[in-house]
Amino acid sequence: MSPDSGGPRPLELFLVAGESSGDEIGAGLIQALRAARPNIVLRGVGGPAMETRGLASLFPMSDIAVMGFLPVIARLPTLLARISATVEAVVARPPDALVIIDSPDFTHRVARRVKKRLPALPIIDYVSPTVWAWRPGRAKAMRAYIDHVLALLPFEPAAHKRLGGPDCDYVGHPLIQRLDVLRPSAAEALARQDESAPTVLVLPGSRRFEIGYLMAPFGGAVEIVARAFPRADFVLPAVPHLAADIRARVAKWPVQPRVTTDEAEKFAAFRRARAALAASGTVTLELALADVPTVVGYRLSKIEEWILRRLVVAPSFILSNLVLGEIAIPGFIQEECNPEGLAASLLALLRDGPARDAQLAALARLDAIMRLPEGETPSGRAAKIVMARAENARPVPA
Repeated sequence: MSPDSGGPRPLELFLVAGESSGDEIGAGLIQALRAARPNIVLRGVGGPAMETRGLASLFPMSDIAVMGFLPVIARLPTLLARISATVEAVVARPPDALVIIDSPDFTHRVARRVKKRLPALPIIDYVSPTVWAWRPGRAKAMRAYIDHVLALLPFEPAAHKRLGGPDCDYVGHPLIQRLDVLRPSAAEALARQDESAPTVLVLPGSRRFEIGYLMAPFGGAVEIVARAFPRADFVLPAVPHLAADIRARVAKWPVQPRVTTDEAEKFAAFRRARAALAASGTVTLELALADVPTVVGYRLSKIEEWILRRLVVAPSFILSNLVLGEIAIPGFIQEECNPEGLAASLLALLRDGPARDAQLAALARLDAIMRLPEGETPSGRAAKIVMARAENARPVPA
């Protein structure tokens, strides 16, 4: 109801997402918020997915969709201008709560500035920064400008508590809502058992710098594996904006995988895959939930390696290992990420034997670790917390 009709004004939220993964999470949150409160008012910054659900973005999200030390420095003038514009939009018309979604290089700078000017405004961080992996002191520092963290990973609330961070609740990872498209049917599960002609996923990353570093060692590994499995079907799902670059690089490989940008084909390959070779990132959790044994490789610049080796405190750089609490998935980084090492590990997973059995047994524990209460979804759970925080901060009517 509107104030003119004698009732309270609709709840108003300002959402800020900074890249495609946050855009998808934000879109799910918008859908859940509108289902609970059809008259809710939403403003902010988002991408195509959030705009499809009715958010009029303050500026194109592509202006700020940047990750990594060097790319951030290169885009700094634009980022600073967009930070200022976002802060001014929030302050000029204060919402009932500000929700920042992932992309801490951008969203946390917005949150800090807004908190200084609107100290009573609730600020919710949807997707915890990796304080459990590197720069753990960020958790305690966040308390000055973040009121609540919505965590995608089940171990993150305990990590924030241990590190002195803000209040934190596990709301679930969006991937657990996609198990129906990730996991095989009976026929597809039977196809996975065929060791003679396996489907092998090749996933060199979704960012340009990743494929720049990984395509060569991944291509060499594919060549070695193809010698042992001449009937193997190699499938490389690519994000559309990198497909041309990936196809140009794949054309130089002695053994060329099928490159697809079609999401349905990607998930069909996930359901058939006997094993995967992947870059480090969320895709490792996606593969783990799909029960696909995986080898992970990663490379980065020498400068980034020097910085990360001095700051990273996590026992593994593989997300699914962190969720499982054990080193179940083999990982190769920098010089170790070479064709011979990757191929040897991948061959052990393609063949029936101890390595494959051990990883499948570990992956089978994921459901119990990541499960939400019956009937709850990650977006729905997040929406409830956001609305409760926003409503509790509203002034009591006179």
